[in-house]
Amino acid sequence: MTIKDFTYKIPGGRVGVLLIHGLGGTPTEMRFVANGLARAGYTVHCMQMSGHGGSEDDLKGSSWQDWYRSAEEALNSLRQECDVVFTGGLSTGAVLALLLAARQPSKVDGTISYSPTLTLNGWNIPWYARLFRIVMHKSVANLINFPDVKPHGIKDERIRAFIANTMFASEDASAGVANTPGGVVLEHRRLVQALKREINKISQPALIVHPREDDYADLNNAWYLQRNLSGMVEMTVLDDSYHVITIDRQRHDVVERSATFVERVVGRLAPATKASVRELKPYGKGQSVEGAEQAA
Repeated sequence: MTIKDFTYKIPGGRVGVLLIHGLGGTPTEMRFVANGLARAGYTVHCMQMSGHGGSEDDLKGSSWQDWYRSAEEALNSLRQECDVVFTGGLSTGAVLALLLAARQPSKVDGTISYSPTLTLNGWNIPWYARLFRIVMHKSVANLINFPDVKPHGIKDERIRAFIANTMFASEDASAGVANTPGGVVLEHRRLVQALKREINKISQPALIVHPREDDYADLNNAWYLQRNLSGMVEMTVLDDSYHVITIDRQRHDVVERSATFVERVVGRLAPATKASVRELKPYGKGQSVEGAEQAA
């Protein structure tokens, strides 16, 4: 299987949102949120992490530094189009979004974390994940697989069935891989360690949205961020979703809270910056998100 590019971009105004998918996933899982934010008038880029969009072997060949570099490139590209930029992500993507804020503070004005995953400790994580913590070498880690099993991070049964059918279709990589190699999970751990070393640098406003019943990452992941981020933090706990909140039952709530957060932060910017943001209107009168997608 060759790597496919599922990068997704919608042009809009001078406020941009960079969205980063989860580990082993693709930008497709961010599409619903992207469309919702675009309807609110924002420029949205859903990037694809290095090594993703292909096979498990493609994933094995990537490192967290590769994922970060691809995220940094996407941030720099979006910053050329926008005066204000938010970085957001799902699960591992949330960790990358926060690390961008720590390392590129002049380019990131706020962060959005969807089901942030610092530790794999949700109710559906296999028992051997606890023992995996002692694995330190990637060659050993790659002897272990973490299969994507029911409920696949999705509480809504209809959506779950659709994603499962897509994931296990041999010719379709849009839903990501069905098995996450242990070496990739080890790289995730190293990414989290890098973030924790720099988390006190993150002073930008932050939104955290986490499901109470997360099957991959317990709610204490979100509480860790809430306690350790240096800036203003808004936190929302969802009561009817599993891990992949960007497509699950409360996806409309996720979009609404995200758009409201971005609007609120932009409203607090200096007058000169707000004036610059207003200079470019997001769409022509009557233009739909679909029309914006065609123009991308």
